[in-house]
Amino acid sequence: MYKIDKVQKEEKRIHIMGKIISIIFYIILIPIIIFNFTLIIKSFVNPNKIPDFFGYKSFIIVSGSMEKTIMRGDAIIVKEVPQDEIKIEDIISFDEDGVIVTHRIIDIINENGIVKYRTKGDNNNSPDKQMITYDKIEGKYQFKIKQFGIVTEILKSKITLMVLIVIVILISLYQKNLKRKQQIRREKRMKWDMR
Repeated sequence: MYKIDKVQKEEKRIHIMGKIISIIFYIILIPIIIFNFTLIIKSFVNPNKIPDFFGYKSFIIVSGSMEKTIMRGDAIIVKEVPQDEIKIEDIISFDEDGVIVTHRIIDIINENGIVKYRTKGDNNNSPDKQMITYDKIEGKYQFKIKQFGIVTEILKSKITLMVLIVIVILISLYQKNLKRKQQIRREKRMKWDMR
């Protein structure tokens, strides 16, 4: 009887740990899958526009122009905001001849009714050559995830998305199989105890 109790307690502990790990895994994985799936669909629907998730976009910093504020390899999140919310000292991501640049606004000029922004990288000695207009701005900087750029790039891949979906399916199947085996063991134990 003592051994059966010990085995049952151990099985219960393993079952609880498995559930906790699964819940944590799903809490992390499902939002990533939804986020990436949304971006992939939006990139197919409108291939000329950078896809967003409810106005939020992610970029990976590949140069040192914004160091020490934002480091090379950091992933940043920017948000599309109305023009009146963009001020001097804001960090913005913008399209400069097909390349996304993330720099700080150092001046705002109104030229014949057209608002233009002068930008500069915190680590650069001089301002950017071109001034930009609102239509070139992809979003206003919200926050960064240090050195998450590599992970973000991997997660944006369609292959990675498929692998993550397969992993979720395999985990679900494993859990169902485990529950079925536990049920069979319980039924055998009950038959044995009734003898």
